[in-house]
Formats: sequence, structure tokens, C-alpha cells
Amino acid sequence: MGGTFQWIKYVWKLFVLLMLMIIAFSYAMFQGGFVSWFLLYSFLPFFFYAIFLTFYSLEDFSIERSLTRWEYYANEALIVKITLKRDRAFPLLFIIIEDCLSEALGKAVQENKYKVILFPGFKKEWIYEYKISKLPRGEHHLQAVRIFTSDFLGLIEKEKRFELSEMILVHPAYEKLIFESGYNYEQGIRSSNNVTPTEVSMVGGIREYQPGDRLSWINWKASAKREGMVTKEFEQLQSDDMVIVMDCIKDPHFEMIVSFTASLGQAVLQTGSHIGFLAIDNDRRVIPIQGGAVCRQLLFYSLAKVKDDAPVAFDRVLSTDSFLLQHKVSYVLVTAQLTSQLIEAASRLTARRCPVSIFIIKDTGEAITAFEQATKLTAHKYGIKVTFVYKERFSAGPLEVSRG
Repeated sequence: MGGTFQWIKYVWKLFVLLMLMIIAFSYAMFQGGFVSWFLLYSFLPFFFYAIFLTFYSLEDFSIERSLTRWEYYANEALIVKITLKRDRAFPLLFIIIEDCLSEALGKAVQENKYKVILFPGFKKEWIYEYKISKLPRGEHHLQAVRIFTSDFLGLIEKEKRFELSEMILVHPAYEKLIFESGYNYEQGIRSSNNVTPTEVSMVGGIREYQPGDRLSWINWKASAKREGMVTKEFEQLQSDDMVIVMDCIKDPHFEMIVSFTASLGQAVLQTGSHIGFLAIDNDRRVIPIQGGAVCRQLLFYSLAKVKDDAPVAFDRVLSTDSFLLQHKVSYVLVTAQLTSQLIEAASRLTARRCPVSIFIIKDTGEAITAFEQATKLTAHKYGIKVTFVYKERFSAGPLEVSRG
């Protein structure tokens, strides 16, 4: 239907052009005199150019878009180069070039420079560049390049869309953090980077002696009472592994949450520890516990695509997601909203002897409310560590999380 309408519109404009020519000629023939013939001859260049443009095809054009690379970090600059070529040197009055960007990218281009008017004349090749100074985080699509031209009167219009679909991935910006691990016991939380052999396990019960058990494991008192050899059964404390859980509920602090999560993940992985990741937005983004460059790549890829459109509240994620129920490790929760429901959900993790740390992201100059102070004290009673982190001050001091 749209194609038929465009064809009718095109025929109508051509008819109007011919009628203008007939009117100008009739006026000169019947009126006579210098003025009428001058108007006719003055109109002839516009008429013939429009006629020639009617038969000129934009299929003559070839367009290429060039990018320096396909992966960036937020706030980096992107330079896009568009090269136009054509076979015939038809004199074009002007040409409008528009790079069809995603909405987020279009807003990031200053002064709409992705759309520009050029005056090619007889040139067969020309290059246009524009710059996006600060790339927004996310997966962005550069869909097509549209060109448009017209005659002097705007009656004959030519437009063509060249499909040049490309995608760039913009990872979140991150800062260097000073990361310290804290080992959580009943006595409280302390910072430590060295674990002694006595700290790696705790006695959880006794069992019958089995060949291969060490002598130091034998519980002599219990063995004397039972008149048989029994050994201590050890309950392993949590390792240095941790799972980072990020809140994806709609919030003005969301980009800061993403940036801090990236910074934290980067810092932990650099210590040689393993991490897992969970974020629930319109999709369920899970990274199994692992380490190294592969984990970092998966983490930053997930954070590049994550959005603030979680279908359920953060505390519901902590209470119901199967990934959290499968692992007995340290949990780090990153959010901007400290609520009593969140503390209640986190306390269920601590009840399973899983240390929990919560980082609350604040904007610069944002005050900590009385409710948040009270909730932090409640969290402390459950052994949950709550830390308030401010924008642009992620690296202001060492970060510590509760570890088992």
C-alpha cells in the first residue's frame, strides 16, 4: 500500500511540473513581451533538471560504513566514516545523508551530526565522518544509511535506503578497586589475605573411623565413650568463591549499579578468586562460578546487555532463584534500595552459613536516610555487612566483603 501511494505521489508531482511548464509556455505565447518570455526561459533550467533527475537512479550509488572496532567501553569515543561512490557524474544539487542509528546512539551524537547535507556537484566519491563522544553502555545497532536528493523546486524527490546492519557492544565503564577479603566467623568480620590451615575447616560432628583417616582427626574422648575409634567430621568453610547478584529493578542509579558491579568483578578476578553472577531483567543472566579471562569476558558481556526491567523485586530473586540455592558461597548483593524485605531475604542465605555483603549505590551528595541507618543495624544483627558506595568514589578506599 505504501509503495502504491509513493508511486501516485511521484506521478502527481511530475504532472504538476508538466502543468507548470505548459502554463509558463501558454503565458509567453498569449501574453508576449519580454517579461513573459523571460519567465519561460528562466523556468526551463529548473524544468529540464527535474526531468533529467526523474530518470536518474540512485542505484548508481554504493555506500560503505567503516568503524575502528566493534567493542568499546562506556564513555569512549566512536568515529564513524561513511564513504559514498557512484559511477556517473550527474550534477546533484544537494544530497542528505542519514545514518540510521538506534535511539540510544542517536541521543549520544552531538547536534545530530549523523544526519548531514552535502553538495556533491559532479563528484563521484566523497567521505563523511561524524563522532560520538561518549558511547552509552549497551548493544547498539547501526541499521542502514539513507540518502535523499531533490530538484530545485522540491517536486522530484529521490530517496534510497542502503541496508548496512552492524552491531557494536559497549561494555560498562569500570574503575580500579582495592579489594580485601574478610573471613566471617561467629566472633565477627576481620580482613585477611592469608589463611592458616586451621582456618580452612571447622568440626561439624563425628563419624566411625575409616582407613586412611589421620591420627590428628581421632576424637579420643568420644572413642573412649563408644569403645570404638571415631574421627572428627569437618565442615568446610566457604572458599574465596563468591556470587555477585545485581538488582535490575528500574532505578535512576542503575548505570552506577552496573559500573560498580563491573569494577567489583574485575577486582575480585584479579585476585585469582572465582566468581559467579546473577541478574534478572527481561532475561535471566547467569554465569557459573569460574575465574580467569573467560569469566571476565562473560561478565562484561552480560553487563553490556543488562537492562533495568526486572519483572520481580530483588528480594524475590534472592528467595526463589535456583542458582542461589545450589551454591554455598559468599554472596555480594549490589543494589540502590535498602529495604527490610531485602534484609529478610539475605538473612535466609546467612542461615545457610553463606556470608552476605550488600553494597548500596548512592549518587554524589546523596544522604543516608534514618531508615537506611536502622536497616543497616538490623542487617548487622544477622551478620550481613552493608556498605554505602558513592558515585565517582568507588575506588576511594578498600572494599571488603564477608567471606567464609
